[in-house]
Amino acid sequence: MHLKIITHDKIVFDEDVDEIYTRGVDGEFGILKGHVPVMSALDIGVTKAIQNNKAKMFTTMGGIFQFKDDNALILTDIAETGDDIDVTRARSAKERAEARLADKQAEIDEKRAESALARAKARLKVALNDGK
Repeated sequence: MHLKIITHDKIVFDEDVDEIYTRGVDGEFGILKGHVPVMSALDIGVTKAIQNNKAKMFTTMGGIFQFKDDNALILTDIAETGDDIDVTRARSAKERAEARLADKQAEIDEKRAESALARAKARLKVALNDGK
């Protein structure tokens, strides 16, 4: 089956794969060749494609997943490979978001802090586990 990941700026991935795992707004799901057609809104998370028994991982920051006729398409604002991610920056973002959420005295936009934390965790997971 074929997987294509597209952002506003570029095609991030466009190759045949054996399995796809991603995170929709209703939870994680997997797709194998021959799956029935499906469309899902994506959450902030990690998309993993298995290609020749090797994992390729991408951050997917929301968007849409569509699968039909053994062709998967992800349209997302941001998709990154492990090589695209600055680990130091992602760790700092994670620590800042955790500190904001832990400070019960501060007036913060909790949803924004939770989104920042989810993005940082996704980036770290891809950067530190890419290809494993």
